[in-house]
Amino acid sequence: MDDTPDSPTDNDYQAALARGLLPIREVARQTGVNPVTLRAWERRYGLVTPLRTTKGHRLYTQEEVARIRHILTWLDRGVAVGQVKGLLKEQVPQAPSESSPASPWEEQRQHLLEAVGNLAERQLDERFNAALALYPPLTLYRQLLAPLLAELEQRWHGQFGGQVERVFLHSWLRTKLGARLYHHNRQFSGAPVLMVNLSDLPLEPGLWLTAWLASNAGCVVDVFDWPVPPSELAVAVARIRPRALLLYSSQPFAAGQLPRLLTGHACPCVLAGPAVAIHRAELEPDVLLADGPLDALQRLTDLGLLHHR
Repeated sequence: MDDTPDSPTDNDYQAALARGLLPIREVARQTGVNPVTLRAWERRYGLVTPLRTTKGHRLYTQEEVARIRHILTWLDRGVAVGQVKGLLKEQVPQAPSESSPASPWEEQRQHLLEAVGNLAERQLDERFNAALALYPPLTLYRQLLAPLLAELEQRWHGQFGGQVERVFLHSWLRTKLGARLYHHNRQFSGAPVLMVNLSDLPLEPGLWLTAWLASNAGCVVDVFDWPVPPSELAVAVARIRPRALLLYSSQPFAAGQLPRLLTGHACPCVLAGPAVAIHRAELEPDVLLADGPLDALQRLTDLGLLHHR
């Protein structure tokens, strides 16, 4: 069941919407938990219990939406999805203690580290797909991907074989997240957020992770994964007419380069990535800055471009 009414004559579905019940895609938009994950939480774990029309379409009350947000609170604290149901009996979420269920993330991270070390694309893909089916992207980024990348950067420093692991993982990330952006962009409408890699590096994983998170928040995203000269950047903005421009770099800029890149656009402009720490003093408070993907997501949310938390 795809949870889409067969036709406008699905009377009980339309009547339920009129009473304030929400279809699964609207719940996904409001909470950031995609429909596949919502169905998995229902079928495998009994975490949510939507109502059903006679034709089987799922409909959610505001209480169920609040329950989903409560689930997200526990997941963001590192609790495994299979352990959340018992914790939902508590009225107020509490910080994990020594008696709290063990985090699932360490084991998952070790599996991914092993896959990267073996250059095993299928193993990496299967592990990531399994996690993505159970956890929303924001939780996956906070609990799994960000710690994984930080640990790998330390492992790669000065280690023989580190560069081939970096190339392997970054290539997989671009393919994996790029495919998801392509799929999401065909579901959404409106002007995109244009995200541009300003580094000389062939791939900025933080840029692709930012694009993936923004895309999952209901926004069309275009990614230019190579530096663009300031004069031609203006051409791209004029032709694409994005709702916002996000410039990402982990490398410092030459003197006088930033004003030409950041000014003169007919849309909001955000500078993101590790380069922000280098140039912060000369840019604040006049420029929107984001140190990493989560900060960038917050800036886009503050601009009113994203739908959910």
